[in-house]
Amino acid sequence: MAERLAAHVWVGAYLTRLGLANLPAYVLRHGDDTAGAVLVKCATLDGQATLWRREWNFESDTRPWTRISAGPEAEIDAAINREAGFDPDLWVIEIESRDGRTLLDEDGLG
Repeated sequence: MAERLAAHVWVGAYLTRLGLANLPAYVLRHGDDTAGAVLVKCATLDGQATLWRREWNFESDTRPWTRISAGPEAEIDAAINREAGFDPDLWVIEIESRDGRTLLDEDGLG
């Protein structure tokens, strides 16, 4: 069985990669350091945003990043607040990227 990377380690590495790519990013919600789930919000600075989460794909036995919502930023924020109400261990990272770049589709972020 593969060991999971602690959430705080993954978040720290992701923030570093975003910084190196000149993509502003912030931790909006600090979850459990070891096992917290992570949501990534990408605000395109035009009032729109997308929300990403890793979800288990049983067919391929992988955990790819999946876009779970897109639309007005206020609606995305409301979805995050609802999710946080169910999961007190949740991490939320916000990226500001006019072109929607998140780096989630790049190698090494699994």
